[in-house]
Parts: sequence; structure tokens; C-alpha cells
Amino acid sequence: MNLTGSMCAIATPFAPDGGLDLQAFGRLIDYQIAGGTQALVVAGSTGESHFLEPDEFTRLVEFAIRRVDGRVPVVAGAGAAGTAAAVKSARHVAALGADAALVGTPYYVGPTQEGMRRHFLEVADAGGVPVVAYNVPSRTACDMLPATVAELCTHPSIVGIKEAVGSSDRIRALAELAGPDFVYLSGDDYSACEAMLAGGGGTVSVVANLVPGLFRQLCDAARAGDAGAAGACMTALNPLLEALRCAPNPIPLKAGLAMLGFGDGSLRLPLVELADGPARDRVRDALATLVPDALVA
Repeated sequence: MNLTGSMCAIATPFAPDGGLDLQAFGRLIDYQIAGGTQALVVAGSTGESHFLEPDEFTRLVEFAIRRVDGRVPVVAGAGAAGTAAAVKSARHVAALGADAALVGTPYYVGPTQEGMRRHFLEVADAGGVPVVAYNVPSRTACDMLPATVAELCTHPSIVGIKEAVGSSDRIRALAELAGPDFVYLSGDDYSACEAMLAGGGGTVSVVANLVPGLFRQLCDAARAGDAGAAGACMTALNPLLEALRCAPNPIPLKAGLAMLGFGDGSLRLPLVELADGPARDRVRDALATLVPDALVA
């Protein structure tokens, strides 16, 4: 298993009747792999995991593993606010055949650094699957600091960290922890270039859903230390990244995917579709520049 490079936090298309649109999901998986995506993160926050019924979660992960058929690693979302529930979720994705589990910091409950350290050690010890820890304070209201990550990164089952804090200080601190058995992955498209140039092993990306080929070019250039080529990729991506900031993820992303023919843009409440108007037009205009031949709607 090689969890490096361009990794997509893949969206979950829904059908007009509200169910899973596995046909669109399968085409999106193939689009990712054809574009050079090197791993897929299924049923994460971008995949609206909190809105999936248990049987839907199982069907989605099983479908992804079958469709990928070993072409790239499949990482399944397995976080929970409580440690016992996170262990159970990790065991579940292990049984389904996921290559690793993406385990977020416990949301809402506000654990201390020691609580987070023990949470991840418990999941790593008892979950039965390699763990990629995920720190995203904007969604969880807790921030796992690099000093805590340093205590976790030597555990043989904790294989990496997806970090969504994109400050230069955080990037430098985590890049120092990276090694042969522990990968530092950016979880923030805006600072992904800086993180990989600093030594990060890759990025779990939202925008890669729409432009996997261009995002792979960015990752290849940044990981090779080619700041000029990586910067050119970021310049090309910036209008789309800015367009995707118009509403919380994955609202504008789902609108963009519908424009490319991957589902109809449906979300589940309390998320609502991106309304017609300037924001939707910005997403369309950015896609028309980057993938003009792919627009279908």
C-alpha cells in the first residue's frame, strides 16, 4: 500500500429518488483513476458519510473496492465522536476490505490532547486496519497538535496524518515527522502545494474530484520539488478553488460534478443544492476553462 501523491476525497452521488447513484459513482471512480488519482478516500466528509445509513455505507465501500479492483488503495472513513464507536467502525471497514481507515479527531466533545492521543492508540490497537489520522478543526472543534502526532507516528498501525490546518508553522512541524512508515498528507487544497514542497507525501483533495489530471500534475511537480511547475498548476487551479469556496463543501462540488455528468448534484439535508446565480456561474466558468469538453450540463 502506497498512500502518497494525488488522493481524492471522493464525493457520493445520490439519485433523484434520494438513494445512492452507484452508476454515477462507478463512472466517477473510473474518471479518477484514468486521470491519475493514486488513492481514493471513500465515505469521508466530502462523501457525506454522516448522512449515510449503515447499509448504504457498507454498499458504498464494497462497491468502491470492487470497482477499483486493486488499481489504487481505497481508504474508508471510519471516525466517530466516541472511541468505542470508532474502533467498531474501523473493524467494519477492515472486514469490508479497505486498505486503510481515515479516522478523524473526535468531533463535538472537545477532547484534550491526551484524550486524542489515547483515542487514536485505541483505534490503532483494536481496529484491525492501518489508520490515517485526520485533523480538521474547522469541522470537529478540536485541534490535534503536532506534539501529539509525534507521539502517535511511531505506532506501526498509524500510517499517516491528513492535516487540514494549512499554516506554514503546522506544515513545517508535520513535515519533520514524515518518514518511511508515516506519511504527512495535506487535507487542504489551498496549501497543498506548500505542504508537498515542504516534504508532505501527498494530498487528500476535494478539487481532484473535478480535475484529477491537473491535480496529479500538481502533486507530481510539488513532490519532485519543482516549485515553478507546481506554481503553474496552482495558478490554473485557483479560479476553481475560489469558486468552490462559495458554500460549504461539498455543496459547490456536487454542483460541479453534475455539470460533468456525475449525478444530479443532490445532497441530503441539512445541506442544500447550490442555487442558480453568480456562484453556480463561477463554478461553471472555471470548469469550462479547465475541462471544456467534459461539461454536459
